[in-house]
Amino acid sequence: MKSSLRIAAGVAGAVAGFIGTIGLLELTGFGNRADPITTGLLAVFVIAPAGAIAGLVLATKLTTHKDANAGILTRNSLKSLGVVALLCVGASAIYLAVAYMTATPWLNRNGATPLLVFEVRLPAGVMVPTSAQGIAIELQTDLNTMPGEVTPAAFYRDGDQPVIAGEVELAFQTSHRQLAVTIAGQPSRVYPIELSAWAPHTPEFGTWQRLSDGSEIRYRAKWPGKT
Repeated sequence: MKSSLRIAAGVAGAVAGFIGTIGLLELTGFGNRADPITTGLLAVFVIAPAGAIAGLVLATKLTTHKDANAGILTRNSLKSLGVVALLCVGASAIYLAVAYMTATPWLNRNGATPLLVFEVRLPAGVMVPTSAQGIAIELQTDLNTMPGEVTPAAFYRDGDQPVIAGEVELAFQTSHRQLAVTIAGQPSRVYPIELSAWAPHTPEFGTWQRLSDGSEIRYRAKWPGKT
């Protein structure tokens, strides 16, 4: 029991030493104000830990019987230091877990944004502008909305049905996506996009998916550096 109290005192001393050292540095104006990042790193990872160790040893010594030998003091200090190390590891693990869970769910964190490449086949007789003007594309998700672009050079006719083509960025990991296509003078058409949250690259278009008005869409995810 006494040993546990000494270890607890050592841990408390380490915490007090760390906080006290940071406070003392702040009060004395430690460091180079022109380079606060280096100053902060030096304070948090070098000087303050030294203060924590000093506080740990002092607290352990104060709670150890004055007749105890140096070996007992050393063992109690090392045990307290081990507990402090475990607490630091646990706190770091919790911080990383929280940071991961609350981080922005970018689809591609390390490079350019993947694209949703699509074609929309409209019912026969629908008039389609020959330029990008008059056609609005918007990807709608539970995290954002993103305007897209049509590619007039890729427009074509499939029999008597006009087909428009375009692309839009897939910025975030989410399985809740839909593409709104609005042509001037016509009702907006909203197509469900049935890609997984990670939207893996596919070299070919998927199958046509039909809306109730007779229009259809097919699409694929295109990742940077791939065709």
